[in-house]
Amino acid sequence: MSSRTARKVVIVGAGDVGASFAYALAPSGLADSIALVDLITDLAKGQAMDLAHGLPYLPPVDIHAGAAEDYADAAVIVITAGAKQRPGESRLDLLGRNAAIVSGIMDEIVARGSRAIVVVVSNPVDILTHVALRRSGLPPQRVFGSGTVLDSARFRYLLSRHCRIDVRNVHAYILGEHGDSEVAAWSMTHVAGMPIADYCAVCGRCDGWRQAREEIVRQVRESAYHIIGYKGSTCYGIGLALVRIVGAVLRNERSVLSVSSLMDGAFGLRDVCLSVPCIVGAQGIEQIVAGRLTDEEMAALHQSADVLRQTLAALDAAGRDAVPRAAGRGE
Repeated sequence: MSSRTARKVVIVGAGDVGASFAYALAPSGLADSIALVDLITDLAKGQAMDLAHGLPYLPPVDIHAGAAEDYADAAVIVITAGAKQRPGESRLDLLGRNAAIVSGIMDEIVARGSRAIVVVVSNPVDILTHVALRRSGLPPQRVFGSGTVLDSARFRYLLSRHCRIDVRNVHAYILGEHGDSEVAAWSMTHVAGMPIADYCAVCGRCDGWRQAREEIVRQVRESAYHIIGYKGSTCYGIGLALVRIVGAVLRNERSVLSVSSLMDGAFGLRDVCLSVPCIVGAQGIEQIVAGRLTDEEMAALHQSADVLRQTLAALDAAGRDAVPRAAGRGE
């Protein structure tokens, strides 16, 4: 079993998301080594070289194009690699190709005895997190997805704009699928330490708060579509979100983040990966925080889980992922 280098981060996939994450991570001082790994080796080399030329303006950090050998002593491995949809290709075919990519990466990680925390970012993140867990047989605490951390940030941003409050004083979570069935947990939303409903009574800025809530949730759900429509991809927001997630691991912050994890009975859910508040620290997911939801929110969360189960069942029925469940593999 390999040992972990305390602050080594390996980024698998050197495209827009992987490079944006590396660019945000480098000046943070969180990592002392960043390895970029990509099937297109020249892309990884180019991204690493470009970033390394900024080293005179950064905290000390080694930035290099890496290979699968870098998995052995990594502290955190972040998987952003994924295929793009081909003309005429179905979503299930694309999912099958991405499942095969993630499965291959997990095989390499396991083969090298890596003890790293693995963060899956490739989409659809909840399904591919499940695939990564099944393929590797690693403990669920060590393999989780970026989930709705970015969606929750969008939620907080839009609330702060609406309420005209510093976004750092708005606390809110999007739960469930990182996708169209995601759930805004209004019962967990607070401004200045007050439940949002109580704050609205004090603020008195707007009429028709129910309508305003629906519009905010709609904007959260559609944000990615708009950004992709404008510029082709989203990369900066998720890059910053990944710095937050990886920082929680490297600094053992025990931060509460809405990452995608394998449910073990919390919120009445099992055998599905989706986002709920989790305590994230040096060991990965250290605890799922099963807060109290309204009946409406709970029903929506279970519906979101059903959507994910149906997608996973379709993938399995098509034989696309070829990832038999590993048996009894531990640390």
